[in-house]
Amino acid sequence: MILKLHPVTPELRNIRKAAEVLAAGGIVIYPTDTVYGIGCSIENKNAIERIYLIKRQRADKPFSFVCSDLTNISEYAHVSNAAFKIMKRLIPGPYTFILPAARMRQLPKILVSKRKTVGVRVPDSLATLGIVRELGHPILSTSATTEDGEVVTDPEQFKELFNNVVDIILDGGVLASQQSTVLDLTGDEPVVVRKGAGDISALG
Repeated sequence: MILKLHPVTPELRNIRKAAEVLAAGGIVIYPTDTVYGIGCSIENKNAIERIYLIKRQRADKPFSFVCSDLTNISEYAHVSNAAFKIMKRLIPGPYTFILPAARMRQLPKILVSKRKTVGVRVPDSLATLGIVRELGHPILSTSATTEDGEVVTDPEQFKELFNNVVDIILDGGVLASQQSTVLDLTGDEPVVVRKGAGDISALG
């Protein structure tokens, strides 16, 4: 199923439909403030297994959690005072933060059994944040890429690549190809793991 989303004022009915599909164990492709993401509910074991199969990735290479705000993040990660100050300046925005993982007993074992860190995002995207809020908990997410790792920016390509393996494609138009900047905040000083979209000059 392909649903159109206005890039500035996304249609609430389509946001709610995507959240319903995720809650039922479905897989959704959706626009963020950087590239398109492939996501599922972090609470559904079958959906988590499906998304790893789609990306052909091992479970010991975890995907990110897309959260709605800082409070939401603190349920799944330990946020130090230093990390909090950095994240408060940059959220919402095109950043992925690596943090020490909290004890997440409520989630499927496949997701947390060996996880010492967790990558979290709060994108500056009304569509993404709307889905997370309607769902009521974070989305397990990864960038929509080809088998060769090339970022897919045009929703028309999703029909060919993913139409038979995902449940909904939210078409928000062609996006840029630059992924989020990844910042490791597990130590005393922030470490840039991947430079992508977003200004990090304030980090020094």
